[in-house]
Amino acid sequence: GGLEGRAKQHIAAGMIVVHEDITQSELLCRYASGQRRFHNLDIGDDGSDALVGAILDDIEIIDCFVTASFRNASLKNAVVHANVKTCDFTDADLSGSDFRGSALCATIFTGAKMEGADFTDAYNHGYELAAGEKPHW
Repeated sequence: GGLEGRAKQHIAAGMIVVHEDITQSELLCRYASGQRRFHNLDIGDDGSDALVGAILDDIEIIDCFVTASFRNASLKNAVVHANVKTCDFTDADLSGSDFRGSALCATIFTGAKMEGADFTDAYNHGYELAAGEKPHW
C-alpha cells in the first residue's frame, strides 16, 4: 500500500519494515479491545479523526509510520519509537511518554503536557534533541 517510493527512516533500532497497513479507526478499535503493542504498521489517516481526544495511555507504537491527529488525546506513559512526521499532538497529554529516536518532522506539540517525557535522539528536520530536551514547536 503506497510504500514503493517512500524513503524509509532509521528509527530507534533500525529500518522500519511495514507488515500491515491499518487506519486510525482500526488502531482505536484494537486498543479498545485490549491491544497495547502496535509494531511494523503503516497507520494511515482515514479522515475520521478517530484519535482526536482518544485515551491511549500505555500504548506502544514501535517501528511504525503514523499519520494522525492526536489533538487532546491522552498518551500517558506511551512508548512511541516511530515516524510520526506531520502528526498533531496539540494539547495532548504525553506525560511520562518515551519518544526516543522518533522522527518528529512537521509535528505540532503546542500546549502538550510533557512532564517526564523523553525525546532523546528524536529528530526534527535534521536536528536531534538532546537528553532532557522537549519539542518546542
